[in-house]
Amino acid sequence: MHKTFFILLFTDTLLLQAQTKEAGPVIKDYGEVWKVEHPDFKTDTSKEFKVVFDIMDSPESHSDLNKNIETAARFLNMHAQSGLDRKHMKVALVVHNKASKDILRNDAYHKRYGVNNQNAILIQDLLDAGVDIILCGQSSLSRDFPIEESINDVQLALSAMTALIQLQDEGYQLIKF
Repeated sequence: MHKTFFILLFTDTLLLQAQTKEAGPVIKDYGEVWKVEHPDFKTDTSKEFKVVFDIMDSPESHSDLNKNIETAARFLNMHAQSGLDRKHMKVALVVHNKASKDILRNDAYHKRYGVNNQNAILIQDLLDAGVDIILCGQSSLSRDFPIEESINDVQLALSAMTALIQLQDEGYQLIKF
């Protein structure tokens, strides 16, 4: 009985050690994903993946990372780890509503909320990886988050609706969670 228990415990420990989440190779410090061995539904690594993430929600605490934004890092890392060439991944984020604050430069964020923007490094990493980050112009004005206070290279659109329609017309697939 004791021998069986220890063998099961040892086996479970090995399985937990073998199953770890990893970030990278596209976004090094964010977007950890599980490696899925031998999936039945195979990823077509020859295909171009064009995706737009609809980012509208934000955590209650101003000190928390927006996990919805991190989903883009997970998408990039997961597919790169699975053999999809980075040049076959076209990614955009359309940011609006409560999430509009999450793309503010750190100085502007700190001035408003008294803490650093936990999303600033992630946003910059995504931009550096070629991700288009688009701020809704309607949210920018109605929530008083001027584009000038946003992280450099964030683009301003007429509206989130406009950006989502145009990107989907260009073949981007909408992911909203």
